[in-house]
Amino acid sequence: MNDLLTLIEASVTAQVVLVTVLGLLIGSFLNVVILRYPIMLYRNWKSECESMAEELPDHPALKDLTQPYDLVTPASHCPKCQAPVKAWQNIPVFSYLLLRGKCSHCKTHISIRYPVVELVTGLLSLVLVLQLGWGWPLAAMLVFTWMLVSMSAIDIDHQILPDTMTLSLLWLGLLVNTQGMFTSLESAVLGAAAGYGVLWGFFHVFKLITGKEGMGFGDFKLLAALGAWLGLTAIPLIILLSSVVGAVVGIAGILILGRDRQLPIPFGPYLAAAGWIAALWGDDIITWYLSTL
Repeated sequence: MNDLLTLIEASVTAQVVLVTVLGLLIGSFLNVVILRYPIMLYRNWKSECESMAEELPDHPALKDLTQPYDLVTPASHCPKCQAPVKAWQNIPVFSYLLLRGKCSHCKTHISIRYPVVELVTGLLSLVLVLQLGWGWPLAAMLVFTWMLVSMSAIDIDHQILPDTMTLSLLWLGLLVNTQGMFTSLESAVLGAAAGYGVLWGFFHVFKLITGKEGMGFGDFKLLAALGAWLGLTAIPLIILLSSVVGAVVGIAGILILGRDRQLPIPFGPYLAAAGWIAALWGDDIITWYLSTL
């Protein structure tokens, strides 16, 4: 084992290959998290409050709460015909291509989202190892990235950001920064407070003016988590980047796709993307901006 670790530490190529393959594999697992974790939450909520039944999505796992349902059980299967997914059909990206995007049993189309999540997770992991090199910051930032990918997809699908994810990310950010890994602990605490407080304030001002809720509390917690990881100085950049991208995508959806402007747009993915960019290139962006001014 020591010889293997020594070989990896000495070879950039080995690091790149290992992290990229790991990213692809984690991406495959994130697909399970994205698909099942919201349903697990809905099952818990339904069992606690049956009055919510009308608000829950139509999913077989919500009809019979006596059957186990988590990230492991039941085994991977086709949601249409329930046929089990074999091991060779679970290889990230390649299985989708080999199956031509269809279930091997019932030929139902498999969502392109599955290989996309795997590819995105693998590519982001590749960028991290090239940018950060081998070490504990890479390990921490990989976890940071994988959690952002899963939360973004869940927010797109269900318009929720689970507390168990946002708050876990927040506490993990504070924990890694006790060692000053990405910022000082003081900046991390202030960043978490500012991240939550800024969006909380915006939420209430917007509601006071329009009578509508502009975003969910999960967005406050996600920005607080990003502040805990990256510090107080990253908050303005993250808000700016996420707002600009969100506005561009929202307007494009209305003008090009004819999207109903009254439909809510999940803000979590834009916060996550902005936070990830700020984590890697925030200082460069700020330096470029100030030098331009």
